[in-house]
Amino acid sequence: MKQHLPPRHFHGGPAGLVPSLALGLVLGLAAALITSGARAQAAATTAPAAASPPAALATVPNVDLERYMGRWYEVARFPNRFQKDCSGPATADYALLPNGRVQVTNRCPQASGKVDEAIGEARRVGGPGSPKLEVRFAPAWLSWLPSVWGNYWVIELDPGYTLAVVSEPQREFLWVLARQPQVEEATWNALMARLRAQGFDLGRLKPAGPSSLPKP
Repeated sequence: MKQHLPPRHFHGGPAGLVPSLALGLVLGLAAALITSGARAQAAATTAPAAASPPAALATVPNVDLERYMGRWYEVARFPNRFQKDCSGPATADYALLPNGRVQVTNRCPQASGKVDEAIGEARRVGGPGSPKLEVRFAPAWLSWLPSVWGNYWVIELDPGYTLAVVSEPQREFLWVLARQPQVEEATWNALMARLRAQGFDLGRLKPAGPSSLPKP
């Protein structure tokens, strides 16, 4: 790219020295630009390439909602603000409603001994069998607002519907759910390998409680 240098004006000194001084400055500036450009090119050549973003989050092919209903125990999760007061594993109970939606009842034990309960509603996104749902815990009269619905994507589900993983497209939230409070170690290790391949930062994953650790 051609460099356009601003005009320079010199005052004072013998007239014969002005062109020489100007030429010296121009040559010095040109050398500096060449050196700077070479350094920048070298830095660009040796700089490590930026890490490419992970691929789009993959879900399971389909979910049979009737089989998915019932109680699930939280085994592990990414920390989140709305469960910061949970002192142990939470439970989630799902029940089909007459309108085809799902009633969601989450219970979270508190350090005081009380149990915090939140009742919400889930709706399927897409056609029959879609593994993508949206959940809201805001009052029903606010359900028309898109912002009150959160993504609930089933990204892992075993054939027996005994182990599931729920997340969302940005991978900021993650829950490992099971029909029992614990899972077998081999099952856990295989699950972790698949989640790592999906681009999850498993360093963020926290067990729901001491009894939630995999069985050896």
